[in-house]
Amino acid sequence: MKVRTTIAVKPQRKRLVGRALVALVAGGLAWAALASGVQTEGHGPAVAVADEAPGYAVEDFAYPQADRILEEQGIVLKRGDGHITLADCADGPGLLQVMARRKAETICFRTVGNSGWLTLEIPAVYVMRGNDYETQVDMTVGDEEKSFDIDKNAWTAVGESADEQGREHLLVEIRTTK
Repeated sequence: MKVRTTIAVKPQRKRLVGRALVALVAGGLAWAALASGVQTEGHGPAVAVADEAPGYAVEDFAYPQADRILEEQGIVLKRGDGHITLADCADGPGLLQVMARRKAETICFRTVGNSGWLTLEIPAVYVMRGNDYETQVDMTVGDEEKSFDIDKNAWTAVGESADEQGREHLLVEIRTTK
């Protein structure tokens, strides 16, 4: 006579399958309720997360805190790429330096990166000291625009000191490249 041995696995398998089916049905019902907009007690309507997200950040290149700098130092800083920034002249070497007849102290700018640009307004600029960057500045006098190349690590006559008529020039842009 043959003896058969059976292991009591079937009841465990049935319980496991039963639990999985209950979980599947419960999850499906929950998903269906959320998708149909059914509200649960104490909560508002379902809202897509994208509706609450902030809008896109669009860089306008405006100089940060320009109003405060104008009020405190009388310097109009308009726009730039962030690679030329106003600096304290006591911060050390390597700064661009601007001297203007209407300002008692030197105005300094820090340059970083491979290139940079800054639009600004500083009246009566007559000399600038370059740093390790190749620097060009644009200035206006009346309706005329003039550009000057600033010598590296040396003082360069610009504006009224480089003008035959000695007219007052307004510094309007600084550009640097490494």
